[in-house]
Amino acid sequence: MRRPVAVVTALVLLAEAAGVAIVNTVLATVAENQNMSLAGLESGVMSTGARVMGGVSAALLVIVALVALTAAVRDRSPGRVGRLALILTAVAHGVLGALAVGLVGWFAFGCLMVALALLVGTLIGYDPGRRARGAEGDGVDGSGGPEGRAPVAEPPAPPVIRPTTP
Repeated sequence: MRRPVAVVTALVLLAEAAGVAIVNTVLATVAENQNMSLAGLESGVMSTGARVMGGVSAALLVIVALVALTAAVRDRSPGRVGRLALILTAVAHGVLGALAVGLVGWFAFGCLMVALALLVGTLIGYDPGRRARGAEGDGVDGSGGPEGRAPVAEPPAPPVIRPTTP
């Protein structure tokens, strides 16, 4: 189940990267055409800043999507830097989701929470400690009982006490 979650996470992040790039390009175009200044900044500076921010944000989302896709293809946990990128992206989605409720609405909040759930699902599915615990023989490698746990031995039966007859 972890491979499909990681693939869907990568696809959602790629779509999000495209959306962020498009929205920032539109904002940059609007700021440039407005011919207004904000606290003394010219409209050209604001439009350049919006384009750069959109490009950097989209590039980071593409990188994290590639981390998730690589984990799915290799079926291995990402390295430390990859896990850190997934964790930071999940935190950013959580914070943006909290802001989106008040500023944009519940639909945006829901979309961000779906992306957050997919990121967390990818992180949990590719837990690096899981493989190490599986090597010790606790059943995570498939030799154990339900839910990847080692089989539990049943307790011994209590002694049977029989009444004695005189």
